[in-house]
Amino acid sequence: MNYSTAAKAPHQAHFSLDHFNSLIDQIVRWFADNAVEILIALLVAAAIVAVLMSLRSFGIRLCRNDRLGTGWPAIFGQVIARTRLWFIVMLAAEVVMSYTAPPPALAHTIQTLFTIAAALQAALWARELVLGVIDYRAGVDADHQTLGSAMSLIRVLVSVAFFAIALILILDNLGVNVTGLVAGLGIGGIAIGLAAQGIFSDLFAALSIIFDKPFRMGETVSWDQNTGVVEKIGIKSTRFRSVTGEQIIISNSKLLEKELRNRTNLDHIRFTLNFGIVYQTPPELCAQIPDMLAKLTASLNKCQFVRCNMLSFGASSLDYELLFDAMVNTPVDAADVRTAVCLAILERFRDAGIQFAYPTQTTFTAAPDGTMVMPWPTPAGERSAKS
Repeated sequence: MNYSTAAKAPHQAHFSLDHFNSLIDQIVRWFADNAVEILIALLVAAAIVAVLMSLRSFGIRLCRNDRLGTGWPAIFGQVIARTRLWFIVMLAAEVVMSYTAPPPALAHTIQTLFTIAAALQAALWARELVLGVIDYRAGVDADHQTLGSAMSLIRVLVSVAFFAIALILILDNLGVNVTGLVAGLGIGGIAIGLAAQGIFSDLFAALSIIFDKPFRMGETVSWDQNTGVVEKIGIKSTRFRSVTGEQIIISNSKLLEKELRNRTNLDHIRFTLNFGIVYQTPPELCAQIPDMLAKLTASLNKCQFVRCNMLSFGASSLDYELLFDAMVNTPVDAADVRTAVCLAILERFRDAGIQFAYPTQTTFTAAPDGTMVMPWPTPAGERSAKS
């Protein structure tokens, strides 16, 4: 067995050397027979390289001239700036190759190298375009604080996806059967997806936060019975600092399933104020209360009247409801406006002689025979009439 292998080795080396020598002879004859065409092709290739290098320099300048570093001009500039020199050279060689009729072996080599360069360059362009769009949709935020550490994982996933596609295209153009590779990648992707289903669910929820922007870092958000300020948006969870001081951590997918209230960009805060007055208040004065409170709230700073109505006849009061808007955007300022309204109502009702009601109860006493006994002294007029 070893002797047979040793006997074949010189023949294989001789064949490879003959093949290489034959290729060199073909190239030399090609140069000799097509010197003028090759020189023209080299000049054309140099011109193509110069034009593409200038285009790449334009893309770099486009990125530098963008004031904020975002937006579609900056995205396309970043994509163009990622054009590699080896792709430019192979593109120029591929363009001028047909005009020089090179030897088949050399033409095949140039075609193969161009296929590899084109696939890798396309992966680079696609990667920069997708990441640029994500950055653009995330908005101008230093250090990607809108998404936090999720951006690093997104970059890895995008890079792996596009370069895997580029590798499959390269192998397929080189004549390799990629059916098994594609099937293996598909099965592996399904297995990884099932194993990390929760992580990917939260990651896609983080992407939804980027594109839909229900909230940003530093904004105040309410959901269920919780209210907090956004501290960090991570790959799997978002962290809030509640108004009571503790840190609330909730997964991104669970958070987006809830009804969120963003309290940062409020243009007003509406309050409902319920109060009651005593039954001894004259009806004429009761009818004046809505207009009275409308003028009162309109006279206060950062306060807008909505409506005031009598609601019902309560157990011990005539019940009213006042609605007004505090034209501020923070809970602290809104509380100050509400306090000012309450104090103004107290003062105005005092001047008008209107009394607030409080729970009261009247007791009636009956004699053993069922006759009602007055719990207060009988007036003198009634005593004389009875006698």
